[in-house]
This record gives sequence, structure tokens and C-alpha cells, in this order.
Amino acid sequence: MGYEKPTPIQEKAIPVILEGSDLLACAQTGTGKTAAFMLPILSILSAEEHVSNSVKALVIVPTRELAMQIDQQIEGFSYFAPVSSIAVYGGNDGSNWDRQRQALEHGAEIIVATPGRLKQHIQMGYVNLKNVQHLILDEADRMLDMGFYDDIIAIVKHLPDQRQTLMFSATMPSDIRKLAKSILRKPVEINLATSKPAENILQAVYHVRPEQKLSLLSSLLEKSDVVQSAIIFASTKAEVKSIESQLHKVDVNVAAMHSDLEQKQREEVMRGFRNKKFQVLVATDIVARGIDIEDIDLVVNYDVPNDPEDYVHRIGRTARAQSDGVAITFVTPDQRKRLNSIERFLGKKIFVIDDKQRK
Repeated sequence: MGYEKPTPIQEKAIPVILEGSDLLACAQTGTGKTAAFMLPILSILSAEEHVSNSVKALVIVPTRELAMQIDQQIEGFSYFAPVSSIAVYGGNDGSNWDRQRQALEHGAEIIVATPGRLKQHIQMGYVNLKNVQHLILDEADRMLDMGFYDDIIAIVKHLPDQRQTLMFSATMPSDIRKLAKSILRKPVEINLATSKPAENILQAVYHVRPEQKLSLLSSLLEKSDVVQSAIIFASTKAEVKSIESQLHKVDVNVAAMHSDLEQKQREEVMRGFRNKKFQVLVATDIVARGIDIEDIDLVVNYDVPNDPEDYVHRIGRTARAQSDGVAITFVTPDQRKRLNSIERFLGKKIFVIDDKQRK
């Protein structure tokens, strides 16, 4: 796969997982977490005798995009290993449900699932999780933000008590500690969350009135010859749709990602954006975590995120893999308190592009 040396999370997590301990790891998106837990688990499973109709590892993730991404990575990692996997996630596609049911009934060694859809399959009575040896919760804080606490607890009740549990989270709030206490046994703790944006991201803000935002965004994208790839983050899907419509009118090559899209549409949008078919992706926070897209030149926060951690995750889509990037945030008068809390979190003021509009 071209890996020559481990990232910090891989270096610390892999030995812990190989020795069989439970793990509570605080590490941000983009640090190589998937390989940190999948490589040792694949190593363990490859050394064991293959048993058909038996799920050995269960990975639970917050979104279908992340489930598909991890499943694809497992395919790459396990190319020469006798291990099968399947992604289980929601969507309106009936054939998708049937394919997932068939795989769950006949047993894939590794299941990567969103909590809601896996719980639905379990309730139908044909999912056997009695042989699961490894449970992994990835982006655990995001899952709790999305209201999946009860679903996770319900799924865990179907697993054997004797298992290894690995929990990865970008932040460690009290509800994560509570969940960890209820499902982990004497976990080894690793804390690598830097919670600060990469140094090579140029951060800036525009102070604007709400009615100025669309025209400012349009002019930024129209005038820029250097932006090959940009993500615009908005807080609601209604806003995402409005921005997409406005940018189409000024001939910006744009696509939108939000929860109203069916699964095939979402896959097409992500594929098109990765392949540079679209210059601009407008999205809710569903793509802020866990989705690995390289070569993003520009991130625009159309709204100031509520949480400083969300700000870090959003702007972390740019300047990945040692490249440079720009992150611009539109700040309306009612959102200045949010900006202040982000600046306190970062420990510095963010550069203001046009200060006249403060007055």
C-alpha cells in the first residue's frame, strides 16, 4: 500500500491491539486511524482458522460515507488475506438491503456499519454476532452528537462479553467517558488529539451581513483562477441547496451533499468531486469528519460552526498531506461570539480580510 513508516496513532495503537487490550484513543481525522485498527485486526484474523457464517470484527461508524470508505480500505489491506468484509448502511435501495441481509446471514468476517441500519438488521433476527472478537467504534463523539448512544448500547448487548473493544474519538467529552466506562475493560488510553489546525492553512474571516454572503461567495469563486477544488460548509441542508442553486446561476461547477440525497446520488457526488468533475462541493457537516479527500485548495465556512472542534474538523479538509490550503469563514454580527470562542480555542486571532464591515 506504500506505507513506509507508521503515523503516531499507528505506532502507539498497533502494539496495544495486537496484545489484546481494550483501547480508548483520542485522535483526529486524517491521522491514519483506519490502518491503526484494521492492520492489526487483519493480522490476527489472517492467522486464525477461517470459519464460515461467523462475524469476527464489527466496526461501527456515524455515516454511510465513512462506512463505505473504511470498507474500501479493508478491501485494499486484505487483498492477499482470506478475510471478507461488508459495509452495512441505510438508504432507500431495496437491493442494497437484500445484499446486506445475505452477507449478514452467510457471514462476512468484518462488518462496517452505521448504528441505525445494523440495529434494524439485528431486529429482523438473522444477524449472529456471538463470535465477534473485536468491536471498534470510530468517530465515537460524532455518533453521540448524532444521537446514537442508545443504538450503540443496544448493539453491544448482542456481543459476547469476552471481546476486545477499541474506541476512537476526536474529542473526549463526558458522554464519551460514560460510554467508554460502560463498554471498555481496563482500556489503554492514547491521547494524540492536537485539536489545532495545520500550520500550512491560511485562515481568514470576512465580517458580513447575512444578505451579502451569497454574492461574496460567488465573487470569491468566480475571480479565483487558482482554486481547483473547494468545499463550502453550511449548517443546514436548506442552505446547502440554496448555495448550490445560486452558484449554478453564475456558472460555477458545483455539486451538493446533504441527507436528502439517495445513496447512489451521494456516491456519484463524492466520486465526481474526487475525480475533479466538480470544482466545488457544498455540504453539511456530514463530510467534515472521516472523509478523506486530498488536494482541497479552499474551505469556506458559510456559517461559523457552533463548536471550535467542528471548525478544526471543517478546515482540516484542506492542507492535507503537507500541501497548503486556505480556510475562509463568513461571520455575521450574531455569530461573533462563536468566532471569539474559536479564537480563544486556537489561542490566536484569525486574520480579518475586510475590517470595514465591522462598523
